[in-house]
Amino acid sequence: MFTLRVPRNDGGGADDWAERIVAARQRRPFTSLEDFARDTALPKRALIMLADADAFRSIGLDRRAALWAARRLPDDVPLPLFETSAAREQPDEQARPLPLMPLPEQVVADYQTIRLSLKGHPMQFLRPVFSGEGVLACADVSDANDKRRVRCAGVVLVRQRPGSANGVVFMTLEDETGIANIVVWPKVMERFRKEVMGARLVLVEGYIQSSPEKVVHLVAEKLFDRSGDLIHLADDAPVRKPAVPAGPALIEPLHDDPRQHPDNPAQKIRHPRDVRILPRSRDFH
Repeated sequence: MFTLRVPRNDGGGADDWAERIVAARQRRPFTSLEDFARDTALPKRALIMLADADAFRSIGLDRRAALWAARRLPDDVPLPLFETSAAREQPDEQARPLPLMPLPEQVVADYQTIRLSLKGHPMQFLRPVFSGEGVLACADVSDANDKRRVRCAGVVLVRQRPGSANGVVFMTLEDETGIANIVVWPKVMERFRKEVMGARLVLVEGYIQSSPEKVVHLVAEKLFDRSGDLIHLADDAPVRKPAVPAGPALIEPLHDDPRQHPDNPAQKIRHPRDVRILPRSRDFH
């Protein structure tokens, strides 16, 4: 289920688009993107947004193939009702089949468009790197390893510093195995403030502490910002390794396109590869 968040315009907004899709689907199932475009009469911008959100897998098109097909359609010209056969005969341009989109890039694209992925977790693709460094998965920060000194890494989901905690910061990390709760004492916070507050992917060194009630925390002694490792999720990372800014900058575009957005001149166009890799963490103070 995808939610389109778009401004209202002459072509209607997200609610209108959803109503068109539901009405068309009730008449008959979609068999191709051309059928979908003709039956729903959605603007081309909507088709591209849906393709970018990987919404056409039910008709056999992955994200890359759907984007290619959507961009080849006429620009916001409804397909004639009685020219179905002609509409389906898009010129093949003798193009080679598109290369398969690697799973890591599919996961990154999912996070960029819908803020989550059902195909995998970014950490699962980085696991060989961290396992080679002796870093535990979040699931291994458990009561069974109480008092053990370990290294653990994950994506930062939550940071919080309750007023009643006397300056203690609590972090929640996530990887493909689950979550780990991190305790950062004030003295450690003073030393590693930049890593605690800015890292999107963090490595924590410390010891596991389990209470009699089996509430388990990893008490941090050192923290390392490993956000730069996220660039390895790109399939061409071994060849092209652009400088990745540390900390919060990973949720902002690395480069702005100087062109203006067609629907909002004040908004710059952002290339998909330059927008955030992971969504923001939830921070409470």
